[in-house]
Amino acid sequence: MRPDRYAVVTLAVVLAAGVSGPPRLAAAAPVRIKDLAQVEGMRDNVLYGYGLVVGLPGTGDTARVFFTHQSISSMLGRLGIRVDPREVRVRNVAAVMVTARLPNFARPGARIDVEVSSLGNARSLAGGVLLATPLQGPDGKTYAVAQGPVQAGGFDVRARGSRVSYNMPTTGRVPGGGTIEVAVRPKLDGAPLRLALKEPDFTTAIRMAEAIEAEVGEGTAKAVDPATVEVTVPQNESAMQVMARIEGIEVDADQRARVVISERTGTVVAGAHVRIREVAVAHGSLRISIERQPVISQPPAGLLGGGRGRTVRDETNRIRANEAPAKVVHLPAATTVADLVAALNALGARPRDLIAILQAMKAAGALDADLEVI
Repeated sequence: MRPDRYAVVTLAVVLAAGVSGPPRLAAAAPVRIKDLAQVEGMRDNVLYGYGLVVGLPGTGDTARVFFTHQSISSMLGRLGIRVDPREVRVRNVAAVMVTARLPNFARPGARIDVEVSSLGNARSLAGGVLLATPLQGPDGKTYAVAQGPVQAGGFDVRARGSRVSYNMPTTGRVPGGGTIEVAVRPKLDGAPLRLALKEPDFTTAIRMAEAIEAEVGEGTAKAVDPATVEVTVPQNESAMQVMARIEGIEVDADQRARVVISERTGTVVAGAHVRIREVAVAHGSLRISIERQPVISQPPAGLLGGGRGRTVRDETNRIRANEAPAKVVHLPAATTVADLVAALNALGARPRDLIAILQAMKAAGALDADLEVI
């Protein structure tokens, strides 16, 4: 069911009503540098591999998925058992793609979670076990091996023509099923540290560089661009020591004005500094409904050679178009998104109406914020 009202989340704190002029935003809470940025090059790496899930209760790939049977034959061949792929008749095996993320500084022997997704036409991976699967990176090298019981994301049960399914039974996870074989060690010493901001911003980058200089020393930090702050490591310290000192520094981070709308849930999230200029909004809705009505045609008795006619059933479509009258809402300058949503709720507007109105206001230059629809 689609919601008829909007849940509004305002991230800015507004002063109490009655103050003359536009409402002012309260000072934003300081944010730690470790939450605003990360060392350039220190990121997770993507791993992937091809494997088999066995032990399924008849919900695996069918005979039409030829590569599954080829994989079974190849696996048995490595164990010294020769089997013709054309003679494989099993339904308890599924071919899957296995994916994982290799974290930074993970040591050999550490365990990671892996994701499993069906590659053929298996109905469910519930109850299966993933066989040993090498996981390689984009460079083709093997960094981990995955194996273990699969926790499916749902179920699919069928019996005598009835079917009950929940979520996605063709995907699942193997918690701690991946074992790291090769470590990835980014180099920190020997070059200036480059901090990459997660949300590039000129003001935030300058404030971050100034805060680092105040802690480490003058001339040790420089804002290269809105997304990068370069930190020079003093000679008497290591990169680890410098990072430990600066990652806890709090910075007053700036942010862009942004409005995010979820049509599916009817949620509107408005960030700080979002303002609406003086505007009048008129919005009507057009609803079209198509109904199918059965029509029975039965010939009168005595026609067509002594009543040999037959009754024919047909359908006709009935189309209705209802356009609601447009209602006008006047919004004064410095109106917040929360005020706009409250006014539209009073008019009975729906999520699609709100999206159309905000997009039109953005096109007209009346919405001083970035608009994102998810």
